[in-house]
Amino acid sequence: MSTETTETTDREPAVLNLKPLHLGPLTVDVPVVLAPMAGVTNKSFRKLCREYGGGLYVTEMVTARALVERRPESLRIIHHDPDETPRSIQIYGVDAVNVGRAVRMVAQEDRADHIDLNFGCPVPKVTKRGGGSALPWKTDLFRAIVSTAVREAGDIPVTVKMRIGIDDEHQTYLDAGRMARDEGVAAVALHGRTLEQHYSGTANWDAIARLREALPDIPVLGNGDIFSAEDAVRMVEHTGVDGVVVGRGCQGRPWLFGDLQAAFEGSPRRFRPGVRKVADTVYRHAELLTEEFGDEAKGCREIRKHVSWYFKGYPVGGELRAKMAQVPSLAALRELLDQLDLDAPYPGADVEGPRGRAGSPKRPHLPDGWLDSRILGDAERLGLAAAELDVSGG
Repeated sequence: MSTETTETTDREPAVLNLKPLHLGPLTVDVPVVLAPMAGVTNKSFRKLCREYGGGLYVTEMVTARALVERRPESLRIIHHDPDETPRSIQIYGVDAVNVGRAVRMVAQEDRADHIDLNFGCPVPKVTKRGGGSALPWKTDLFRAIVSTAVREAGDIPVTVKMRIGIDDEHQTYLDAGRMARDEGVAAVALHGRTLEQHYSGTANWDAIARLREALPDIPVLGNGDIFSAEDAVRMVEHTGVDGVVVGRGCQGRPWLFGDLQAAFEGSPRRFRPGVRKVADTVYRHAELLTEEFGDEAKGCREIRKHVSWYFKGYPVGGELRAKMAQVPSLAALRELLDQLDLDAPYPGADVEGPRGRAGSPKRPHLPDGWLDSRILGDAERLGLAAAELDVSGG
């Protein structure tokens, strides 16, 4: 790690002395989890993050049906580098049989060391058919999926990631957390927002604290509004969680995991990269994507969305940003990056804070009559067949 990209904070850091995260037979020394993000947490980005700090780095979400059908894209999503350990994947499903088959395949073929179940996806095309963060409302379906996954996983630890509920009047997290615990999950992670909130507003850390109190016998992880190491420290102090899950906060900042590890160890060291370091990381990220997809044009298309995240708050003109967001080749990307003021230092506060589009609250898209009962009806059960689309989200 180059000392040119680090600095020491002015104030004395809190010493949390958090214990390693124990998930069944797995021990994660740094209790930090990279949240699955569609089109972001692929093998290339996970590699960049792992180089800065320890933790559990989860793949993009993959549907159970796509895995069972062995679709090439689903197999790419769950592929790990030989040195990537522990291998962690996230599976989404709305049918206990399909989820069971997918988990059994992963276990029998030794494709992962940890499996997370997605009950947090707020994407309308998923929730309007009863999937994602809409699913825990149906307690029988939720319990069936979790229990089947745990049984089929064998010695592989299974965890659950979920939201507070559908909206403030239809909260599910306490019931779902207890059910998941009773069915044998290794940990539960809570994003402190409802489906209705999507990514808007402020995450409810009080709800995370209530779940921590309700489940004293398994690890509970907190997710939502962690954009810096200091945010993570505050969440742990506020909620008492055993670890944190980081999503949008690391977009364009793989070095955040170095900050998180330092903070949890009581170190004041933080990564504060100047433009040259950021530019070099963007180019390397594009190279890794090209290698992962086996196609330079595809790799360059994938890096485009990362450009605005990497250069948030940095002195990069709008015209240059626009060109990088349409870059056709690695050579063109290198040429554009070389036009930056590579000696410009870390800009400070402009780089910090929320990242990605928070948006606004959205009316929950649910199947007709979904909220009428906590038990799945026969007609609803038939309708769920369409929910397991080949989508990524979370």
